[in-house]
Amino acid sequence: MRYTLMHKEQPVLEMILDEITGGISEIAKLHAPEHVPVGISVEGVSVDRADMNRWWQSRSIPAKRSGIRDAWEHLGSTIPQTLLSRCLGLSLSDQYWIKPENRKLSWSEINFFENTFSKDVGNILFGMHIGEETVDLLSPDITTDGLLRKRWKIIDGTRCIIKGGSAPFYQEPLNEVFASKLMERLRVMRVPYHLSWIDGLPYSVCPDFVTASTELISAHHISRVLRRDPETPKYQHFLNCCEALEIPDVQPQLDKMLTVDFLLSNNDRHMGNFGALRDADTLKWIGLAPVYDCGTSLWHNHLLRSRTPEIDCPGKPFSNRQSDQIRLVQTFDWLEHATLEGAAADLNQVLIAAPRFIDDERRAVLCDMFQARIELLHKIALGMDTNTPTQTMNY
Repeated sequence: MRYTLMHKEQPVLEMILDEITGGISEIAKLHAPEHVPVGISVEGVSVDRADMNRWWQSRSIPAKRSGIRDAWEHLGSTIPQTLLSRCLGLSLSDQYWIKPENRKLSWSEINFFENTFSKDVGNILFGMHIGEETVDLLSPDITTDGLLRKRWKIIDGTRCIIKGGSAPFYQEPLNEVFASKLMERLRVMRVPYHLSWIDGLPYSVCPDFVTASTELISAHHISRVLRRDPETPKYQHFLNCCEALEIPDVQPQLDKMLTVDFLLSNNDRHMGNFGALRDADTLKWIGLAPVYDCGTSLWHNHLLRSRTPEIDCPGKPFSNRQSDQIRLVQTFDWLEHATLEGAAADLNQVLIAAPRFIDDERRAVLCDMFQARIELLHKIALGMDTNTPTQTMNY
């Protein structure tokens, strides 16, 4: 079927979707090359179809999403991409959507930022029974990435995303809440989180930081605007791409994000869970997005009683070890060590809310390990010798 890829009210290109696979089988006509999604190659009037398909596929629910197997029957497909046309590709992260041929639709009447959306998909993904009636798939849950159970919900007029954790500790939501408190201490631009309980399990809740006039572009797509020389480090390549796009104040914000990830031992800051904001109308870049998605931190899935974790840990996205990645930070002049006094007590206060999943022993070990990260960061910031990537703590 033929669709027009739209950017708000701006036609971008004509494309044909395969009804069986949901993929883009043909790009028929280009209308506005400047509005083609970031990172997709455009040469003259030709758009790289493989790039477009990667971008289109990245909008769909991951096939490995927690709880998705039980949802396929109700959603009507086991191929996530085929669901995208059912929600017109609409998202709460950007302003792109698809208009079916011969249908009169306007952005103002269908976008999720200013209009309500179906609760059916979110209910299904959370294992709720919705009856035998036809499922309404006009929902941003169709276009939300990530492996943990999550859904969008309008709470007191605010679009919020609700995200769960993983067994056995369900620590990720607690980590999100603590990370928000930590960044508040450090005066790092961040997304605020709070804790909610659903059916006895903890969930993190945060507001959408994208508006009807802005959009989030992932670091993954930003990093595709230039071809990377194999000799160029990933970090420098990303800076080069940001410079090419004229995104302002990137390095100072990266310094803060990498510092927070070091403190939290975040092992999953991949290129899909940070990015930059731009004005969707003028296409002018605003800057890096506030820091979000810090759940996979603080040894969230380690059995601390049977294993003594290293102070160092795997890192992403620019180095595979946090001990190397923290050395990418250009300056710690913004960091006041005194602001971290009492941060371990904040962590203790957050973790104590979930005694069913995090017992006293685990909570004490996590707080001690986090305090050790603070002291190690202090040494790094002062330029002291910390060339001990396999340093461990004994209990």
